Amino acid sequence: MENLYIGVDVGSGSARAGLFDAKGKKLAQSTSAILQFRPKKDFVEQSSDDIWAQVCHVVKTVVQLANVKPDQVKGIGFDATCSLVALDAEDQPVSVSPTGDPQQNIIMWMDHRALVETKEINATNSKVLDFVGGEVSPEMELPKLKWLKRHLPEQYQQVSRFFDLADFLVYRSSGEDIRSTCTKVCKWTYLAHDKQWDEALFKQLDLMDLLNEGKIGQAIVQPGTPAGKLTTNAANELGLTTNTIVAVGMIDAHAGGVGIIGKQPESTLAIIGGTSSCHMAVSKKPIYVKGVWGPYWDAMVPDMWLSEGGQSAAGALIDHVIRTHAFYGELIAMAEEQGCSEYELLNNEVLLLEANDPYFMANFHMLGYHHGNRSPRANPHLKGMVCGLTLNAGLTELAIQYMAAIQSVSYGTRHIIETMNEAGHAIKRINMCGGGTKNPLWLREHANATGCEIVLSTEDEAVILGSAMLAATACKEHEHLTDAMAAMSSEGKVIQPEPHTKAFHDAKYQVFHALYEDQIRYDAIMSEFKTK
Repeated sequence: MENLYIGVDVGSGSARAGLFDAKGKKLAQSTSAILQFRPKKDFVEQSSDDIWAQVCHVVKTVVQLANVKPDQVKGIGFDATCSLVALDAEDQPVSVSPTGDPQQNIIMWMDHRALVETKEINATNSKVLDFVGGEVSPEMELPKLKWLKRHLPEQYQQVSRFFDLADFLVYRSSGEDIRSTCTKVCKWTYLAHDKQWDEALFKQLDLMDLLNEGKIGQAIVQPGTPAGKLTTNAANELGLTTNTIVAVGMIDAHAGGVGIIGKQPESTLAIIGGTSSCHMAVSKKPIYVKGVWGPYWDAMVPDMWLSEGGQSAAGALIDHVIRTHAFYGELIAMAEEQGCSEYELLNNEVLLLEANDPYFMANFHMLGYHHGNRSPRANPHLKGMVCGLTLNAGLTELAIQYMAAIQSVSYGTRHIIETMNEAGHAIKRINMCGGGTKNPLWLREHANATGCEIVLSTEDEAVILGSAMLAATACKEHEHLTDAMAAMSSEGKVIQPEPHTKAFHDAKYQVFHALYEDQIRYDAIMSEFKTK
């Protein structure tokens, strides 16, 4: 019997599992939706019990779909969003919500409740700020922990363990409290290159209890390290055996980076797209990029430094533009009638508009900072802007706004690449995975806006493949994670930039920056008014 490996990915809206062989061939895949709670503006929460139940469901399903025996599954690896999980001393969920509901025990990555705490941390001058692009983000864990202690002290005191979601899944399945350098370095301010926390920062924030009481873990190791084997309960719930080895996991975007970054990592930007997007670049030496997280040691590719850019709204921006438009209801009806997706309809309309006028987007522009800017501006308070609105409300107007959103994300990517390269990276091409790769317009505009070729993986589910690579490494199917990366992935389709579009995109890129400068100017005008 050949050895098989399961990769589990928990994203913002679903849990997914894939069953792979040692060469990276996918044998089966399953997806199940997970819950979200939004009790207040900027609050986004989840349930660890719900997520675990859906993880168990998808893992059982892939084994059944592939018609293999459970004992063929030698290892399982987990990745997840960088969301904060709270458990008590009996491993029961503790509410992190103003509702007090213990089932709402996860603060999601996209939750922006801790803006004040984020600002306080960024004013500390801690040395950890040098390794997060100069500023922590409200999407990281330390601001959320400070917010919990300040605003929900009783619930905070009930917590025995705080986890990043990927580390929680490892703990729930193996019973071993072993944390990943990926999660701890990228989202908790752990300095892996020095193997230490900045205790002065924790003292300044009145959070030393997290270190003294071991609430945020003590054992921190590389992703792909074996954490242990499945417990009896976990094996029964997952439909596997207690001989299955559990790999130390990583953040979902970083698992995607492992799955796609390929054989030229120092000249390649790995983009993992979904609700948001992450932009991963690695280097042998630390490169400090203002407004870009990192450099993080040992956080993705072993023994290399990681710079992590990103956009807080990518797929979420496209969906928002479509769903809030007056024509949305008619668009869905048309898609059902024609037996296609709404994206196909919009793409076809864009191509018709282009056939009539190749520069039909010349007078419509969008700055897609609807959920702030993660990098390189590193300002969660920024807002979206649109220039070119009319009173038209039909398919054509929606297609124009849809195209503007795609272009905005593409220009955001160009801005990140330029900032990274100015600091010392040498990015020449993009390896991409995620939902956007199924959209030819998304791929084309990214290639044309950035001037980089876009390389796709032969495995379209590169994130769960990355987690399966962790599992194969933990089982010593491959000696090192880099060996698993080489053996289990391969490059597929390549999209080349179209040179004749360069001048057009250069001009639109200038407008992209001008919209930001206008917003800053407007804010200054109104701030002056408020102070009078």
